[in-house]
Amino acid sequence: MNNKYLYWITFVAVNGGLLFGLNMAGISGANDLIADEFSLSVTKLGTVASFLMIGCLIGALFTGSFTDKYGRKKVMIATAVLYIISSLGCAFATGFTMLTIFRVLSGLAVGATSVVGPMYISEISPANKRGTLVSFNQFAITIGILLAYIFDYILLDLSTDSWRYMLAVPAIFSVIYLIFLLVSFPESPRWLLSKGDKKNALNILNRINGNADASDEIKEMEESLSTEKQKEKTSLGELFKGKTGKIVVIGTLLAAFQQITGINAVIIFAPDIFKAAGVGGDTALLQSMLVGLVNVLMTIVALWLIDRKGRKTLLLWGAVGMLFALAYLTFAFGGETQDSTGVLLALLVYISFFAASYAPVMWVIISEIYPVKIKGTAMSFSTAVSWGCTFLTVYFAPIIRSELGDECLFAIFGGFTLLAFIFVKIWIPETKGKTLEQIEKELKL
Repeated sequence: MNNKYLYWITFVAVNGGLLFGLNMAGISGANDLIADEFSLSVTKLGTVASFLMIGCLIGALFTGSFTDKYGRKKVMIATAVLYIISSLGCAFATGFTMLTIFRVLSGLAVGATSVVGPMYISEISPANKRGTLVSFNQFAITIGILLAYIFDYILLDLSTDSWRYMLAVPAIFSVIYLIFLLVSFPESPRWLLSKGDKKNALNILNRINGNADASDEIKEMEESLSTEKQKEKTSLGELFKGKTGKIVVIGTLLAAFQQITGINAVIIFAPDIFKAAGVGGDTALLQSMLVGLVNVLMTIVALWLIDRKGRKTLLLWGAVGMLFALAYLTFAFGGETQDSTGVLLALLVYISFFAASYAPVMWVIISEIYPVKIKGTAMSFSTAVSWGCTFLTVYFAPIIRSELGDECLFAIFGGFTLLAFIFVKIWIPETKGKTLEQIEKELKL
């Protein structure tokens, strides 16, 4: 196994995840500045923050068919270009409408990345490393979130236009990502084989395997693809028919639970939550950086555990830890005064358990359980539903906080976390250490 080459192409692929995190959290330190600049109400501020998710939903919904038609690499290149355009557009926005439009464009890139990144990595990874390597995408997202908090803190007092610099940061990393993709990045061998390009598919697999003969692997892929070609192409409307319907429902519900347990509302509004607990502006951003750091560190724990302990175990323990943290936050904000230290610790516990479970495991499972025939369409649909849930969460979070209080917001997230535990316990299969073809056979698809 040529680990050096395998890790290099994984590193290039997860740069999309890094940009995902930068675009998602970069606005967190800019919320108040943008509201002042354009005299935004709570609802309009929620619109600016959440409309990125509308773009994510659209991008995710159509990316599957584009990756099947044009290939994984070309879609990644298109997302890199979109990241550059949208980031600069947000930075130079002259009003609420223009800013919202470019946030949607940024969301298109993030949504596409959320589909194509895990898909690509799962297709180039050996079975015994696939869970870890796909999780590197989530690891990159957490690094992007942490970097967003750090840049926001550094740029906060630079000038009255600090928010413009904050939103321009992803453009720099996008250019680097684009160069990597254009200079040294192979297409997915599974996609090449599906298009009849056996020679290049074999060359790429041989290089990944350290120039060892990949003929047996190619043969297994060909058999799987041959079986799929005998079946009619699946449309979005047919996803829920027959034997695959149950699997698509399971994957889609898991994708929904990953978001409605509240993670992106916490990430985006972390500085505001700390302010509500009595923490000052600069200190609130510093504590948000701590949240981002813990997010990164606990994702490393997930990378270590996911191919050792299994996907289902991580999901169950993750839900338990998140539930305890959310319960504390509900009661803390329901009182007369809040212990800012306790709020910080509870948020760190919540982030820790999420980062070590639902954050990476959802992407791993949906990249594993869907067969080749429906993978592009099914992953797009599940990811689009996830982004739809993210939009609802982020859009309504500031409204719920304003009208009902933080305690109500955390209670809602806690309720969904309890449902997520029950769902995982009953319905999620274990896929640890199995090839994609073995998973497909065991699920009898």
